Amino acid sequence: MSLSVRFSYATRAWPALAAALAALVSAPSVFACASCGSMQGPGFTPGWESQGLAAMDGFRFDLRFDLLNQNQLRSGSGTPATWPIAPHEQEVYTKTQAYNVTYDYSKGPWGVNVQVPWLDRTHATNGFNYNGTDDGTSSRQGFGDVKVMGRFMGVLKNRSLGLQLGLKLPTGSFQQTFNGGAIAGAPLDRGLQLGTGTTDLLVGAYHFANLSKDWNYFSQIVAQLPLAAREGYIPGNALSANLALRYQRFQRVVPQLQVNARIQAHDHGLYATPADSGGTTVYLSPGVTFNITQNISSYVFFQLPLYQYLNGYQLAPFYTLSVGTRFMF
Repeated sequence: MSLSVRFSYATRAWPALAAALAALVSAPSVFACASCGSMQGPGFTPGWESQGLAAMDGFRFDLRFDLLNQNQLRSGSGTPATWPIAPHEQEVYTKTQAYNVTYDYSKGPWGVNVQVPWLDRTHATNGFNYNGTDDGTSSRQGFGDVKVMGRFMGVLKNRSLGLQLGLKLPTGSFQQTFNGGAIAGAPLDRGLQLGTGTTDLLVGAYHFANLSKDWNYFSQIVAQLPLAAREGYIPGNALSANLALRYQRFQRVVPQLQVNARIQAHDHGLYATPADSGGTTVYLSPGVTFNITQNISSYVFFQLPLYQYLNGYQLAPFYTLSVGTRFMF
């Protein structure tokens, strides 16, 4: 992000952004089932140029690998003293390896962003009986749900403020079954599927600015709203917010720190687990970008939980690892 914005304007933006993040942290806990895979931790923005969230025209291409291992049992904001507890399912882990390809194009005040994920997800559960009579494992690979997001960057003359509108498409499989254990062949929980099966509306806004010669920041908020149930299932509405601060003094090596927050409503319907879904999470994401050439850069980020409140009994990750490379033309 090389666009210059007056410091006084950026300073006025901080209180509104801080208020939005505070509202996310203090809002009622409404999250999608973390243990079932539909909640994979808040998203983050490794480089806003790679998503076209900057003032330059052109084509951008991003390759990213995410590693998420949900193996930490959580209930509310802590760890349950007793486990298992009937009638809650005793899930063991959900491990997701995601390979994300992002295509982006900007021209004038308009832009489009397409995100295509390929997922490798494994899961294990001891079931509801806790004695091996209804345990199960699953291992599935394939494309997840594609996101297509358009944006308008003409709100301000310097294009530092943008509006986003798009869809999450039902391209991922949602009819998989357990392939191991006593319940092999039984339908897999919908939150564990590679896709939700639903078409979701995406609505967002973002702002970025230079705070000084060496510091700049980025903020974004996006709502994801399923438009209708699919075969009796509907995931919860979600609201995500990102705040990033970047130091550019070193040019080749760019440290970055983000706060990522997410609220998501309960899942509902067939093969959902409403009692064990819903919550609020806030993550701290330190990372660094390495500028290899003027148009090629690589990055690595860790997401670490600052705050978690998960309804019922759910699995959450201890951390999330993301590494990637982006190209700008």
